[in-house]
Amino acid sequence: MSEGNHSIVTEFVLIGFPGLHPEYQGFVSAVLFLVYFFTMISNATVLFLFATDRSLHKPMYYILLNLSICDILFSTTTLPKIISKYWFQSGTISFTACFVQMYFVHFLGTVNSYILFLMALDRYLAICHPLRYPVVLKNSTILILSISAWVIGNAFPMMFVIRAWPLPYCASNIINHCYCDHIGITILACVDRAPYGIPAFGLAMVTLLGHLVFITFSYCSIIISVLKIGDSQGRLKSLSTCSPQLIIITLYYLPRCFTYLASNVGIKFSPDMRVVIIMLYSLGPPMINPLIYCFRAKDMRESLQKLFNKRHNFVFCLIY
Repeated sequence: MSEGNHSIVTEFVLIGFPGLHPEYQGFVSAVLFLVYFFTMISNATVLFLFATDRSLHKPMYYILLNLSICDILFSTTTLPKIISKYWFQSGTISFTACFVQMYFVHFLGTVNSYILFLMALDRYLAICHPLRYPVVLKNSTILILSISAWVIGNAFPMMFVIRAWPLPYCASNIINHCYCDHIGITILACVDRAPYGIPAFGLAMVTLLGHLVFITFSYCSIIISVLKIGDSQGRLKSLSTCSPQLIIITLYYLPRCFTYLASNVGIKFSPDMRVVIIMLYSLGPPMINPLIYCFRAKDMRESLQKLFNKRHNFVFCLIY
């Protein structure tokens, strides 16, 4: 009998935060809703500013545009279901829907990593090779690289789904997480997970660490180049242009690396703590990212200020 013919699970149950007391479920769901709301509003603001202000049509902001789209899609993929679980006691998710969610979680996570790689490339060329920057990294180049990120990022997550889908799921259907991911699903299969989990973990590490190696190299090169600048004001200006991206990259990679490292050196987390850490590094950056580069990136600040001034003048005209 093939593996796919004796799977008896037709739906999965998302536990969310395993040890959460019922009296706190309303509060947690409200927090998750606010996270989702502010994520959508802040990233939608970035999209609106980019669409209405042509001064933002530069390589760096094309990259940030892709990041905002990715953050909106990731939050929409993961948060509504877990919010509905606590609001409407709707924690079940169909077999097919769970695999679709798993695909988008890993696909968007991979694309996010590619986008952060492009951020590092942008700042590396702008600071270390400023004369070559306008020639090498044009808007058309960023468009090609961005499309490549979305296309290439599709490969590994699709492979995960294709390999995990036919496995026999004939035992528990309880997922101790807020959304479906590869580990959460495949540990429920009634077969040895190693042939499926080890390759998936290896591919994830290659993608994550491959980008992180270049990002680390690029920012080390940037720091060395900046330290060679004789003018202190010039050093501060150069550092300020890459500080938003550096903050975003730190928020994305540092908690992930800590979690992976902790699991490999024997540091144990409770199921609740593990879910909390994963949710913080998965859903915190999409909400915070727009605030970082709206306040730190000069062009974005000016564009936002012009928008507020237009609204203020419009309201003033209506009143008087």
